[in-house]
Amino acid sequence: MASSWRSLNHPIVVVAFSGWNDAADAASTVLDHLAAHYPCEPLYALDCEEFYDYQATRPIVERTPEGTSIAWPTIELTCAHLPHRDLVLVSGPEPNLRWPTLCHTLASAFKMMRPEVVVLLGAMLTDVPHTRPLPITGSSSDAALRTRLHLADPEYEGPTGIIGVLGEACLEAGRLRTITLWASVPHYAAATPNPRATLGLLGYLEDVLGDPVELGDLPAQARDWEKQVSELVDDDPELASYVAELEEQADEEEAQAGAGEALAAEFERYLRHIS
Repeated sequence: MASSWRSLNHPIVVVAFSGWNDAADAASTVLDHLAAHYPCEPLYALDCEEFYDYQATRPIVERTPEGTSIAWPTIELTCAHLPHRDLVLVSGPEPNLRWPTLCHTLASAFKMMRPEVVVLLGAMLTDVPHTRPLPITGSSSDAALRTRLHLADPEYEGPTGIIGVLGEACLEAGRLRTITLWASVPHYAAATPNPRATLGLLGYLEDVLGDPVELGDLPAQARDWEKQVSELVDDDPELASYVAELEEQADEEEAQAGAGEALAAEFERYLRHIS
């Protein structure tokens, strides 16, 4: 077990914040899943009083054997011990205040860990059908990683969340390679957690690691989610017509782009899990 962040085993940092960056809890659930399936130990919890507006991000009253206690929003760094490496899981609600200070603090901590890469996870609401593979889009600051993982150059312009600011801080910290992965979540089915989007992000995380991760019952949850959403859609003729249009559009885009790379990636992940 790692006694500090200076004695980690080939670490990779994985970051996900709940809130604006986390449609249907798809990104934060990746970290919850990893923490539930691997031995973990806490590394550090930030003193977050200066980073949260408690009227916007409320503390939570929790029951304890002794009565009740208040859980304050915080950002936690946890070490998950995989067979061949350690993952440093960084999680918490998206902060309300002092983003530059927070992100430079985190990037400085990452630099001391000397991670192979920092993986930033997010999920966004888009016009995609729940009956097709949910797209995972990604970019990287490193040309070699972009080539190996078939990622794009960072080209986004527009509003950003804490994920975007932290990625920039990692670049400014120097020698920190980053990968940003975004899951697309159907906007009409975003009221509940989306295990299919979480499963898609885990698949790409496997590509980064080069090793399989424990999936547990997540594939079954994803199948149940699709079935439940399909039943709700079938009960609403107007929504069913809209989803049919999205399916047609998705099929056309897949035909134009070609499915070779996606199928090859899926086959590689399948081989990892049966080997």
